[in-house]
Amino acid sequence: MIFGMFLDIPLIIGYLFLVQQSLRGHIMQTVNTKRSKQRERIFQTLKKTGSHPTAEWVFDKVREQMPKISLGTVYRNLNILKQQGKVRELDFGETSRRYDAFVDEHYHFVCDHCGIVKDLDVQPQADINERVKNSVPGVVRTHRLDFFGTCSECLLNE
Repeated sequence: MIFGMFLDIPLIIGYLFLVQQSLRGHIMQTVNTKRSKQRERIFQTLKKTGSHPTAEWVFDKVREQMPKISLGTVYRNLNILKQQGKVRELDFGETSRRYDAFVDEHYHFVCDHCGIVKDLDVQPQADINERVKNSVPGVVRTHRLDFFGTCSECLLNE
């Protein structure tokens, strides 16, 4: 039994190294990033919307209040907010990525017809991480589960 514990030590050391590197990058990003009015406005705009907008949508909304902001500034600040863990970047295979200010683990429904993305009020299945750990060549940190189909509005319009 003791010998079996030693076999896992390299895996544990590797995991701790990855955690250390991740934390170091996060701390450096947080320390080196000044607070900005533009970033705060972008973040508040994302928090106020129930949708999962693209950077272009965020740009259009923020530009109503800050006419001199550029699309590049919006992209840079969304990237910083993502690195700080304040927003999630969602890629559904579309041409544009979407952003979500609700960073707690949750699931999404994506309409195949209109592209709307909705948060689902379903408790995340924490046991999935445990169930797949023996099939994964590494350490499972989290998972993402999205459902695709046709929303009720598109069904009505068919």
